[in-house]
Parts: sequence; C-alpha cells; structure tokens
Amino acid sequence: MLSSRTERPAAFDPSMVADLPAAARRWLTHAVAPGTPLWRTVELSMRGEIRIGTWRPFTARQVLAPPRGLVWAATARLYGLPVTGFDRFSSGSGEMRWRLGGLVPLLSASGPDVTRSAAGRLAGEATLLPTAFRSATWTPGSAEDRVVATWHVSGQDERVELQVGPDGRLLGAEMDRWGNPGGAPFGRHRFGVAFEAERTSAGVTIGSVLRAGWWWGTDRQAEGEFFRARITGATFR
Repeated sequence: MLSSRTERPAAFDPSMVADLPAAARRWLTHAVAPGTPLWRTVELSMRGEIRIGTWRPFTARQVLAPPRGLVWAATARLYGLPVTGFDRFSSGSGEMRWRLGGLVPLLSASGPDVTRSAAGRLAGEATLLPTAFRSATWTPGSAEDRVVATWHVSGQDERVELQVGPDGRLLGAEMDRWGNPGGAPFGRHRFGVAFEAERTSAGVTIGSVLRAGWWWGTDRQAEGEFFRARITGATFR
C-alpha cells in the first residue's frame, strides 16, 4: 500500500548529499533536518482553488510515495453540487474518476496517455517529500540556482528542474510533462509549479502555498494555470 510506514528508515545526515550538485545540497539541507528519518511516504491535506471552467474551491487529501505512486482525492463544487473523485498513479498505471453529486459520472479516464501524464505529476510532486531524494538521479540544471531531479517512473525517465533560493528554499519546479492542455494533441508540454510559502513538521520543510499549470514560463502561463493550494497538514511515514 502507498500509505504503509517506511520500515526502519535511515536518518538524514548532510554528508548523504555531499556529492550532489550545489543547488540540490542547498535545498535538501534546508528541507531535511539532521537526524530526520528518510520517510518514503507522506499524507497531505490541502485546500485551495481549481479551475473547472471558473475557479472553484476544493479540499483534498493526498498520499504521495515517489516513485511508487500517488492518490489525490478531492471534493469541489459544480452547479451547487459536490464533485468528488480521485486521480491516481499506482502499480504502473494512471486513472481519473470524478462524479457529480456522487452519482453522475463526469470523467473516467485511463490508458497510456493518462498513465504518462500521471507519471509526470508524480515526479513533479516528489518535491513534497524531500526525504525520498535518494530515489532520484541529480544533475546540474540550466543555471547555478537550478538542479534536475530525474525519476524513473513506469519504465521512463521524468526530469524535473528545481529552482532553489540562496537560503535553500524551493522556489519552483518545471518539466516537460505529457498531456493535452487546452485540447492540444497529447505530447510533452511545459508544466510548472511556483512555491510561495513553506511549512515545517517532523523535521521536514516543504512548499505549502503553491500555484501550478501548463505552458509555464511562456506567454500562455496565465491561461494554463489551473491549480492553487495551501497544504494544511503533512504526516510522514
């Protein structure tokens, strides 16, 4: 199960990241306190707004266990009725299922394209579990304040470039993620996340206020932004 507790986790020591690129060292020594268990799973609670035609409030819970999988279960409202469902990636496949009022199917999707998009999402959201850093491969990024984390997910590599501030705070993440934003043909499109605040619990510091969307860093970024959230709780296992 994705939410299972890590068996006998090692404790973080800064020497573990001594050979990583400078930006990765700066982020990880800021994000993980010495002696913190290297948890492989986090359970998050969050609230925010998601754009379904217009911006609509939501609440959600998420289990994240990179590179094994994720489940994001949420409730929003449409036409005054609750929209409930989940997005998941597990056992090498992705799926989305959403219903209006708990009865009327709104979206049911699976297959190779959904799986590839979900794999990219998992790699990007691995930033919310910095204690899993040893499952990624780290290489220098496009600038001194950037580093690339490569995650092997579902038989393919997903590359995420992180931007790290001088103090070690994670500022953002960008990647070429599989999808079909705006009805475009499926392919790799620029996707990004901006982190605007952070929170610390159990020795782990993560981005807690975030915005995300397609066409990040382009003149279509405002059009592609569809997700704004605040993380209200984090339990590491």
